[in-house]
Amino acid sequence: MSKAMGSRYSIEGSQELAEYFDFVKDLLDSDVVNEMKNYRHHYSTTCFQHSLNVSYYNYLVCKKLGLDARSAARAGLLHDLFLYDWRTTQRKRGEKPHGMRHPQIALENAKEHFTVDKREEDMIVKHMWPLTVKLPKYAESYVIVATDKYSAALEISMHIGRLMKNKAKRIRQRKAS
Repeated sequence: MSKAMGSRYSIEGSQELAEYFDFVKDLLDSDVVNEMKNYRHHYSTTCFQHSLNVSYYNYLVCKKLGLDARSAARAGLLHDLFLYDWRTTQRKRGEKPHGMRHPQIALENAKEHFTVDKREEDMIVKHMWPLTVKLPKYAESYVIVATDKYSAALEISMHIGRLMKNKAKRIRQRKAS
């Protein structure tokens, strides 16, 4: 069962998230989206888990604001569909760094495998604003900028918390012996 970090609900089995699940079920069932599970993104978080986190929080915020929650959920799941390990992939001479080029790669992959509307396209390609330079066109695009940063901070802080917990456990074990 899939679950966004910080959420108490399972995406597939939750009555509270039935609408969300309906919006993204076809994406969650696809091989290409599940391939993101093979790539580490923020420390111990996979690209899939990060995208699920962004998708879930994007959906919640856009729904609360009366924006297009469906497009927000779908774009969140597809925003980092770049399918390579950005830490080990060599960039070609003259090529922009990963942070600046991956939104376009993710959009090309998303369009190759799914139907992507104009709002989703803008959200995917501009989720790294201001690095992407061009201003987002839709309110939902500004929301994904924020939820992407929020999710990254959540993932990094949870990783640091696990490290601190493990270190404290080792210290207690040393003191006990």
